[in-house]
Amino acid sequence: MTMQEKISIGLIEDQFLFRKGMKAILESWPEFEVVLEASEGYAILPLLANTDTLPHVLLVDLSLPATKEGKLFGGLEVTNAIKAHYPSIKIIILSVHDDDNFIAELILSGAHGYLVKNSDPQEVHDAIVAAHTQGSYINKRSLTALQKRASGNKGDKAKLDGNIQLTKREVEILRLVCQEFTTEEIAEKLFISVKTVNSHRNSLLQKIGCHNSVGLVNFAVKHKLIEAG
Repeated sequence: MTMQEKISIGLIEDQFLFRKGMKAILESWPEFEVVLEASEGYAILPLLANTDTLPHVLLVDLSLPATKEGKLFGGLEVTNAIKAHYPSIKIIILSVHDDDNFIAELILSGAHGYLVKNSDPQEVHDAIVAAHTQGSYINKRSLTALQKRASGNKGDKAKLDGNIQLTKREVEILRLVCQEFTTEEIAEKLFISVKTVNSHRNSLLQKIGCHNSVGLVNFAVKHKLIEAG
């Protein structure tokens, strides 16, 4: 992201005052621009189809009104719809629920981050930047929820799948990705070039069979390669 580029943001939140307050906070940072607002999750696809500027990141309330027909269309349904129709848009769920099951469910369903509504504004800022530039924001709270979900799965094993073999360097980079280090920070930390880090990261994505950082984190959690600390 250059100094001229802004991260465009969409807000899906049915509580008017909270949505306007969040918009004011976000636009106090010059690198952000709120380009879309909605109070219902089911309105998002028509809005995106008719907007000139697609948001890079969507902040989505977990609990949203049902459709007029009574069909649920909350954060999970929005996540599934965006993943199917606009896979380049990153989704961060906002919720009052600080519950492991909610957090793990949303991230495993495709959300790129999960924040409770009493989060510090700076963390919201950092989550948006991380989702846009790195593909996800997995904080310690989310990582703990994913670990608990993984440990509760029957047949879970600490060792890697037999057909997946990672080098020592790939494991190092995987762990740093899970800790939200940027490519440049990983390169500096391991005394290698940015190009080399990207090469290892692409190798990880190919070996593991995922498309982004969320997939890497899920793999690391499942195989106990990372701890929440």
